[in-house]
Amino acid sequence: MTGELPTVTGLLAPLAEIEDRGIHFEGTFTSWRDHLRQAAAIAAALRERLDPSRPPHVGVLLENTPFFSALLAAAGMSGIVPVGLNSVRRGAALVRDIEQADCQLVLADTKSAATLGEIPHINVDSPAWANAVAAHRDAPVSFAETAPGDLFMLIFTSGTSGDPKAVRCSHGKVAYAGGMIADQFAMTSDDVCYVAMPLFHSNAILVGWAVAAACRGSIALRRKFSASQFLPDIRRYGATYANYVGKPLSYVLATPACHDDAENPLRVVYGNEGGARDIEHFARRFGCVVADGYGSTEGGVSIGRTPETPAGALGPLPAGVDIVDVDTGRSCPAGKTGELVNSGGSGGFEGYYNNPAADAERIVDGVYRTGDLAYRDDDGYAYFVGRLGDWLRVDGENLGTAPIERVLLRHPEITEAAVYGIPDPAVGDQVMAALVLAPEADFDPVEFGAFLAAQEDLGPKQWPVHVRVGVTLPRTATFKVLKRVLAAEGLACADPVWQLRPKPDLRRS
Repeated sequence: MTGELPTVTGLLAPLAEIEDRGIHFEGTFTSWRDHLRQAAAIAAALRERLDPSRPPHVGVLLENTPFFSALLAAAGMSGIVPVGLNSVRRGAALVRDIEQADCQLVLADTKSAATLGEIPHINVDSPAWANAVAAHRDAPVSFAETAPGDLFMLIFTSGTSGDPKAVRCSHGKVAYAGGMIADQFAMTSDDVCYVAMPLFHSNAILVGWAVAAACRGSIALRRKFSASQFLPDIRRYGATYANYVGKPLSYVLATPACHDDAENPLRVVYGNEGGARDIEHFARRFGCVVADGYGSTEGGVSIGRTPETPAGALGPLPAGVDIVDVDTGRSCPAGKTGELVNSGGSGGFEGYYNNPAADAERIVDGVYRTGDLAYRDDDGYAYFVGRLGDWLRVDGENLGTAPIERVLLRHPEITEAAVYGIPDPAVGDQVMAALVLAPEADFDPVEFGAFLAAQEDLGPKQWPVHVRVGVTLPRTATFKVLKRVLAAEGLACADPVWQLRPKPDLRRS
């Protein structure tokens, strides 16, 4: 897309009279025309309850339903600002998020309301709310004057390394992302976008919901992601595009394969944090293009894979993006791990809401700091190493966790791996790995030790000292591993833990 940034309002306006495309959900269909009428009624009902002297922020704790989509449309039409509340937050932590984002109201559906406990909220499934919206059924479908820089939504970070922060997402940021994806994959009004990632998160908003609005196609919503229902849904709705973040590719691949898996309408799957092995296998099994990129809710740095990108790499470093020494800020040579930064400024980062201290940590001397570690090869391709907070200190050397995880995932019976540090009795950290095995597989420590010894790119200090084997890893609602939970449990966990000696003196911990 060229010229001035678009707005979400501008994406929605052409949909107001469309009757043959719209929202698919659990066997129902609502045209865009009726969807925007519902959005106008929701906006009017909310305006009655909002104090005009305060920010028009409305917390949302909802599954992926037509109401959530209509609320997003209402925001684009009226200037009301949805605040995506994370469904895994509870009690005082959730109150903290609501207050941090200046939410005047909180909307929840029946399935999500239990999370709120005694926190005041409106149940959008209740007869009282249905009547309140119905009272405005004749509200005009009108579109406020919006600018690209106007705030569209607040989206909290996942909180894997601390309290979540509310990221400002402007009209321009959301609309541009949707239009860029639609243009990149030549999407048209015939496309159907399957959105099963949670709509309180940036991935579903920017590269799911907004894509459907930008191409003027349709959306197929699923309340919550289901690996077993992914392919049936794709076929049921005629979905041509889907988005993901984190592990969903792996979860779908773990379902039983059938000879006709590639016989489906899916053309493109777009997301981030997919494993290299999963990306290749998914594309081959389901006969589609899988485009995986690097990015975050903040949007300060984006890296996209190219056809020439080596397996395991994020992609070529774009202009203005660098990898720098964490201590000196100097550009790192090929092969040396440093922090990914945008040396040209903030990029797509528009700031955190009501959190100047976090802004100051993210932008330092005009440089946007991702907090992610990476290295580049001789050809300029970047490889993710881990979060700065995940950095391990082993025998005086700093180690990233992602390269170790990539090695572990080469094992044919390992489906998930998380590497983290636990305190070494002497000094620094010991490397610990939590593994999830394929169904029916058993962990054999002798065989595993032999496998590790055969990996030439696994250095002695990267060798896991402890291996935890379980059936699942603790994750956020957006499928990010909560390594701080694993690290806090350490050896005192419910799963069996094995202690490995590099030569292979192996004994049970």
